[in-house]
Amino acid sequence: MAAQLVAALVLLLPLAGASDYDGFIRQVTDGGSRAWPGLLPEAQFAAFVRRHGRRYSGPEEYARRLRVFAVNLARAAAHQALDPSARHGVTPFSDLTREEFEARFTGVRAGGDVQRLVRGSMPAAAPAPEEEVARLPASFDWREKGAVTGVKTQGACGSCWAFSTTGAVEGANFLATGKLLNLSEQQLCSAVARNECNNGCAGGLMTNAYAYLMKSGGLMEQRAYPYTGAPGPCRFDPARAAVRVANFTAVPAGDERQTRAALVRRGPLAVGLNAAFMQTYVGGVSCPLVCPRAWVNHGVLLVGYGARGFAALRLGYRPYWIIKNSWGERWGENGYYRLCRGSNVCGVDSMVSAVAVAPPP
Repeated sequence: MAAQLVAALVLLLPLAGASDYDGFIRQVTDGGSRAWPGLLPEAQFAAFVRRHGRRYSGPEEYARRLRVFAVNLARAAAHQALDPSARHGVTPFSDLTREEFEARFTGVRAGGDVQRLVRGSMPAAAPAPEEEVARLPASFDWREKGAVTGVKTQGACGSCWAFSTTGAVEGANFLATGKLLNLSEQQLCSAVARNECNNGCAGGLMTNAYAYLMKSGGLMEQRAYPYTGAPGPCRFDPARAAVRVANFTAVPAGDERQTRAALVRRGPLAVGLNAAFMQTYVGGVSCPLVCPRAWVNHGVLLVGYGARGFAALRLGYRPYWIIKNSWGERWGENGYYRLCRGSNVCGVDSMVSAVAVAPPP
């Protein structure tokens, strides 16, 4: 009977318009199937497949992904209970197991000991004086000042570290020159071919990428070295480098006030965090009750912060970080993630780095 139902859904899927099937998708905060009697995971999955243009090899693969989807609906409900100030539910990654998701869409390889890694790999920035910290604005957003490029898509490649790196360099270059350039993640992913920078789609670290850029002579623009989402021969041409990195520093780990000061003073910051709740994240201010700080596995870009982000389910207001991700605009809040600030939630204050660019020749 189950196989017949799957086959029927596969046959019927192309016959309905996108708006018809989109109407079946209900998030956890909508009450899920309890609010819509008779709405089965199969109908939700059919809507998901159409919305995201999924193509599976046949009925067996379709049935397997349906089972994964049903498990992820249950995970989203569990995440909602543990993170009630955000909204969790169906995302572009709802047909992936947790292991598949982490292998394809994260990529920071910190080895578990984040503090040792940060202390040992780069110099610490001088802390901002208390007077400067006290004068920080209540809210701040580098997007409003033109220092942040559009949301990018890393694809099924563990290259988040490369997007975190380029975002920080793009912001630093904007502060130095007033020009916002779209820089090349592919150069960083391809550098592995010469054993100079991380492990391409198999993961890496922003600090290693900074060191490579200082040694190699700079970073090309995206249009000169387009992203493919796969390692390949290094085609970096120093003569075409658009930005050169002068130095990089670590922001004091676990210090939210110093992170805010560095963000305002030095531009968007490369940060690592634990992405445990991000596969099911739909929107809102994420404040997980349990999210290990030591297990940092995803590189993102810190672009701002807010003082009073409305939290779902009438839980009041939460101060939050504004985080640019690299999973496309169809994930999260148009590609962005809002995460509670003030208590190193998910380790977001544990691996923070700033970069400075060299003056143009």
